[in-house]
Amino acid sequence: MRIAIAGAGAVGRSIAQELVSDGHQVMLIERDRAHFDPGAVEQAEWVQADACELSSLEDAGMQLCDVVIAATGDDKVNLVVSLLAKTEFAVRRVVARVNDPTNEWLFTESWGVDVAVSTPRILAAMVEEAVTVGDVVRLLTLRQGQANLVEITLDDKTSVAGQPVSSLRLPRDAALVTILRGGRVIVPQPDDTLEGGDELLFVATAAVELEIRTALGY
Repeated sequence: MRIAIAGAGAVGRSIAQELVSDGHQVMLIERDRAHFDPGAVEQAEWVQADACELSSLEDAGMQLCDVVIAATGDDKVNLVVSLLAKTEFAVRRVVARVNDPTNEWLFTESWGVDVAVSTPRILAAMVEEAVTVGDVVRLLTLRQGQANLVEITLDDKTSVAGQPVSSLRLPRDAALVTILRGGRVIVPQPDDTLEGGDELLFVATAAVELEIRTALGY
């Protein structure tokens, strides 16, 4: 895929390096001369331009990109880049970085955002996930809030410990997608037995998150 990243700071460069390593064509767009360092990710195409200017994006060839990632440290810039990518260049997938959690409500389809990634919220979720047993922890919001990736860690006291996956009576809008057990990633099968210490990952709507907890015996 051809992917454009607006913002070549530490976050943008790190994303670019990962994507280049995976074989994607990456273009980094950076306005600030201090952050313009082609040697940092040599395999990427570097463009020194203002990602909020339509003409600059046209010259850079954003219309040829499959994905745009707005990764600057300024939420206003990320919103403008997202809107231009979606409305002016019909980019299929737009991912935007949210720097200030209070601005999350803006990062929606109305601004051209397909996926909003809030670093503070993810870090908070990781802390909760590391120390919480028996509670639902929301890790990631998907599809503009239509569904979430949530996690719950089982303990030995829950009634489902020792029971097969098929015994779970999950709500309609929830699906168990992965079981993390030690160093293993398990794709759940009906006959797999649940164990204390398992971390269960679900995709579910917000409305049924508490029902998931009840289904797991909490």
